[in-house]
Amino acid sequence: MTETDLLRKLPSVQRLIEHPTFAALDAAYGRVAVTQAFRHVLDAMRHQVRAGSVDALPAADTLLDEAAGYLAGRAQPHLRRVINATGIILHTNLGRAPLAAEAIAAVADVGSHYANLEYDLDLGRRGSRTTGVEALLCALTGAEAALAVNNGAAAILLALAALGGGGEVIVSRGELVEIGGGFRIPDVIRQGGATLVEVGATNKTRPADYEAAIGRHTRVLLKVHQSNFRITGFTAETDIAELSVLARASGALVVADVGSGLLHRTPGIAEPTLTEALAAGADLVTCSGDKLLGGPQAGLILGTATAVAPLRRHPLLRAVRLDKMSLAALEATLRLHRDAPERVPVRRMLMQTPAEIRARADRIAALLGTGDIIGTEAFAGGGALPTEHMPSWGVSLLSPGGPDRAAAALRQARPAVIARIADGRLLLDALTVSDDEVEPLATAVRAILV
Repeated sequence: MTETDLLRKLPSVQRLIEHPTFAALDAAYGRVAVTQAFRHVLDAMRHQVRAGSVDALPAADTLLDEAAGYLAGRAQPHLRRVINATGIILHTNLGRAPLAAEAIAAVADVGSHYANLEYDLDLGRRGSRTTGVEALLCALTGAEAALAVNNGAAAILLALAALGGGGEVIVSRGELVEIGGGFRIPDVIRQGGATLVEVGATNKTRPADYEAAIGRHTRVLLKVHQSNFRITGFTAETDIAELSVLARASGALVVADVGSGLLHRTPGIAEPTLTEALAAGADLVTCSGDKLLGGPQAGLILGTATAVAPLRRHPLLRAVRLDKMSLAALEATLRLHRDAPERVPVRRMLMQTPAEIRARADRIAALLGTGDIIGTEAFAGGGALPTEHMPSWGVSLLSPGGPDRAAAALRQARPAVIARIADGRLLLDALTVSDDEVEPLATAVRAILV
């Protein structure tokens, strides 16, 4: 049969609509969507005919099945739940910190109803949207004032625009880091309207380097914590307390970005806490809300009332403000840090004992009926503790077709499972699998091992 004959014999969209299967598709997806699916399937078939890859046309039933598969695929949301079996707690590609049940409930409550987002219930007039989280942040850290914006980069940008705009920002060459998504501290400084002044060397920057660079245009001494890398060996850096002494003598301000947002001193976590950074003399401290703090994506700003005040008045604040659902999740997370920090999922994962993780790995292996239980190295992730690993346990599996094929199949499960590949085997790290995810994880893995 010639190409022309094949194209002529393709059924029309109307003929497919008249097929008995159409009614069920119409009820499930609607006429417009089904019609678009028919056109997609027919266009694909025309392309195959013209490419010479088909000798005969499929039956109408087959075309209807293809349309049904296309519709089912489009009905799936792009953003959906996954089970994190990588052993990386703050996996940036997997959404970083999972929220506590209390935070989810708070989001559902304000998201499904009206809320007093910018309304003062006591006074009966317009109020501030961040009042609740500001009070909690101050209570938890001892800061005089606080703000919350939509991410950590926004917090730094707002701080530098409000405090350093039109002047100079001095920063060590060893702290000119690139943060997530390819954004770099020099670019953030320039976007804030300030002039970057680099001091010191990559591996060593002393107080004298800052002192020599301070001039009449200096507005900010910026300290950036090495949260996503480490420089080791022949090194020296100027700490916040030393910068504070220099700033007081020159009239400049110290802005410190501590990255991960650690609130409580935690065994094995060698990151500065927000309270420690403030106590060392920083006028302003910035961090992310969805890393070690364990909340939603947010940027937190804490400091003296004098330093925070210009940020409240800056027009950029409106562009980087938090929405009501993020504010609800953040407030609920901060309340847990105040009242029951062990209920914050990230903190709970960080505080697990090897015995607890081993017991979960044993349970996974028992449900699978196969696999070797092995010791693993897990990580905090999210730029925190880049050179430090945590002891963990996992289940190592041989899989038909190899580990890459098995990992790809698990990514298509519902819920999807994201695993690691180590030593030519599929590895399920139990550190980041919650107790209630063990059974769905095992179900997904069993399906690809048969």
